Amino acid sequence: MSKKIILAIESSCDETSAAVVVNGREVLSNVIASQIDTHKKFGGVVPEVASRMHIEVIDSVVKAALEEAKVSLKDIDGIGVTYGPGLVGALLVGLQYAKGLSLGSKIPLIPVNHIQGHISANFIQHKDLKPPFVSLVVSGGHTFIVYVKGYRDFEVIGQTRDDAAGEAYDKVARALGLGYPGGPKIDKLAKEGNENAIEFPRAKFHDDTLDFSFSGVKSAVLNYLNKAKMKDVEVNKADVAASFQKAIVDVLKNNVFLTCERRGVKKIAVAGGVASNSCLRETLQNEGAKKGIEILFPAPILCTDNAAMIGSAAYYNYEEGLVSDLDINAKPNLKLGED
Repeated sequence: MSKKIILAIESSCDETSAAVVVNGREVLSNVIASQIDTHKKFGGVVPEVASRMHIEVIDSVVKAALEEAKVSLKDIDGIGVTYGPGLVGALLVGLQYAKGLSLGSKIPLIPVNHIQGHISANFIQHKDLKPPFVSLVVSGGHTFIVYVKGYRDFEVIGQTRDDAAGEAYDKVARALGLGYPGGPKIDKLAKEGNENAIEFPRAKFHDDTLDFSFSGVKSAVLNYLNKAKMKDVEVNKADVAASFQKAIVDVLKNNVFLTCERRGVKKIAVAGGVASNSCLRETLQNEGAKKGIEILFPAPILCTDNAAMIGSAAYYNYEEGLVSDLDINAKPNLKLGED
């Protein structure tokens, strides 16, 4: 197999990242400049601030990725870049930089869907993983169940109809006074609480769907806290965190295992920032052991937004001849499987 070296760029939200990846599986470098400390004081990501910070660091991040990988542009076969979904201003910074690099160096530009990137993180972590498998993508901006039929062949089985799971975590964490980002903070606090203390709702749709809805459980938690405040009743925050987390994880678990049953698949690859959540990991692994289904997770560094996963996806796009003209634009609402 010939060696293909991809330089990848990711800037869809609040991480500026560049990576060098060989044949979609081997990471030579994965440099990430995080903006968490900046956005923390606002209680969430401010799009204009994110875009400005991407502009400030993107050049040095790309240079650092090439340097760490000990390669130069003349060694690169393709430039992979996220063009959606995400914050439009943030996406444009990475995309415009990649276009300039492609034009100046005459290296092919490879467009990558951010969700495809998250799924592809598992190809880096698990070198022998091949489709078909089911992927559960759970992050601050996305919640999907995807039947991965091929490296570029995806069927979306279920998705959130309102808040993403990670978004619900952030909003509940804010209401509990835990700060941003909410996911790790709720996960930590929940360990001290009783997950059966409060019965928060799990959304059920009447139609035969595996879609999710997390706005109801989020609202139920906010109502619970508001009522307690009005009655001047002290709240056990750990119990609230644990009960809320159980409601989210139960629905994710039920729907993803039902997908495996319906598709006759024995492998689930989890991806996205919430894939680092200890309760989700433990719950899926326990259920997988009972049902004889293998559960795969990427390393925590590959769960958050990073360019290595984009480099993996870009390799498979490139292998199938998917390269782009320089007139490609950012698509903030890009759907999976839509080129």
